[in-house]
Amino acid sequence: MQVEVGKIYEGKVTGITNFGAFVEIGAGATGLVHISEVALEYVKDIREHLKVGETVKVKVTNVDPSGKIGLSIKQAIKQEEASAPKSKRPAEFVWDKKPAGDISFEEKLNKFKQASEEKMHDLKRSMEPKRGSNRKNY
Repeated sequence: MQVEVGKIYEGKVTGITNFGAFVEIGAGATGLVHISEVALEYVKDIREHLKVGETVKVKVTNVDPSGKIGLSIKQAIKQEEASAPKSKRPAEFVWDKKPAGDISFEEKLNKFKQASEEKMHDLKRSMEPKRGSNRKNY
């Protein structure tokens, strides 16, 4: 199977490691989705986002001379969102007075804290000076 860089394929997760997931995208073609390319948000544990046997859409980001295929779920999501037709009407928001399921206050608070910590981590990472900078502090 000839794999094209930039094309989106539907594939099946065949293996999960701490650094990424292996996805089979065709007859014998398997690539790696690095943990940083699994979701739009920060991923601490890849197993919370993917399961072996799950079908996912991936974008081919690169194919090196040795035949290794780099894949991205995050870029596939972004590309599909960009190509989706935009509605001219503003989105309607419905205020739901019922609680979302039977989630306790403590569970809601824990979810909020986790999301907040992830956002702070991403913010701190983007604010850190890049290593190897040639800037001098005078």
